Amino acid sequence: MSIRQFGHKTSNRRAVLALAASLLIAAVPAQAAAAGTDLDGQVLRQSLDAVHEAGMYGIYSQVRDGAQSWRGASGVADVDTGRPVRPDMVHRVGSITKTFTSVAVLQQVARGTIELDAPVARYLPDLVPGERGRQITVRMLLNHTSHIADYVGPAFPSLLEGSGRSLDDNRSRTFTPQELVRLGLGATPTGQPGATPGSYSNTNYVLAGLLLEKVTGMDAERYITRNVIRKAGLRHTSFPRTPHIPGPHSKAYESLYGLIDPPKDYSVYDMSWAATAGAVTSTMDDLNRFYRALLRGELIGREQVAEMQKTVPVLAGGAPLNYGLGIYSYDLPCGRFWGHSGGVFGMGTESISSPDGGRQLSMGINLMKYQRLDENGYPQVSPIDVATVNHILTGLCGQSAAQARAAQPSFVPFAVDGLSVKR
Repeated sequence: MSIRQFGHKTSNRRAVLALAASLLIAAVPAQAAAAGTDLDGQVLRQSLDAVHEAGMYGIYSQVRDGAQSWRGASGVADVDTGRPVRPDMVHRVGSITKTFTSVAVLQQVARGTIELDAPVARYLPDLVPGERGRQITVRMLLNHTSHIADYVGPAFPSLLEGSGRSLDDNRSRTFTPQELVRLGLGATPTGQPGATPGSYSNTNYVLAGLLLEKVTGMDAERYITRNVIRKAGLRHTSFPRTPHIPGPHSKAYESLYGLIDPPKDYSVYDMSWAATAGAVTSTMDDLNRFYRALLRGELIGREQVAEMQKTVPVLAGGAPLNYGLGIYSYDLPCGRFWGHSGGVFGMGTESISSPDGGRQLSMGINLMKYQRLDENGYPQVSPIDVATVNHILTGLCGQSAAQARAAQPSFVPFAVDGLSVKR
């Protein structure tokens, strides 16, 4: 799940992303990466521990290379009791939900009940009426070029005032998908439908869920569970029906760039505000299984996978992404990868796979917006950011890649989890 820019601080997020990009200084030839690297458990453990030592409360990660797999955890799940994190913990994966939703829509595309380039008004004329509904296509929802504004700002208005009060106000509030869509449509559009760069908006994927309901006659979360989650053989992935995270899990600590001090736990939260844009919980093992099955054509056909990988430039809180249909590309020093990141209050996730699903890394953290703002209100790069990048590159590119210092790949961890608040 992503929380976009509210107010006039887009440059803030862009500044911190530029700084973070300067930390991504690993470089090895792409052809060297193609050969793969055996997993070095000791090196991976050291890089994971470094994230905790840099200040992250708790982190868990799983790395896969073909038939090999490594998993680890470092830090605490509860800062009060010292309960340790575990690699198999269930985690709110936020905007990674969008990949699940996109796969479900593309299943219907393959069956002929949805056309990617048909106007949204064909399916949801009452929700997106008039000229707007005729101009915006299904594809534009999935690749964020609809330019429908994000609903998160109107749903959490205190963020415009430099306060986290709305997080507490909405803890037990139940939003309907229709209400979320109305909030997004009621805000000023970010551009003309179809224009690039697109603008990342959670409203698009709530609409995608309502589109699924329209053509299948089934609750969208139930459809995704039955036809995507179960089809992928995922045993610990779900849309929870209560505010609680099912199974063993960490607490979820939100700092909001120091506005909430000390960070507050939001692990018990009504996630209706995220819906089919960000309400899924999963484990790192399940995420790797999911993306491997997807990229190998086991959930949708190769034709639909190819559609997912047709990217356009999209701005996510000021960060440029090459966004497809529910996934985006990561250009690392060892080649191109695919996946998605996500964040909700207190939890962040990254899941990244090579094009064949052979090399993968999924990781979760339990402290969000840990950076501090400078005197101009710009988030400053944290030692946690440096250590996180090192762990990701160690897992995906190998130790030599993480230690080399030269080029700057176009990749920033948790790139769709930017939040600027008025201060």
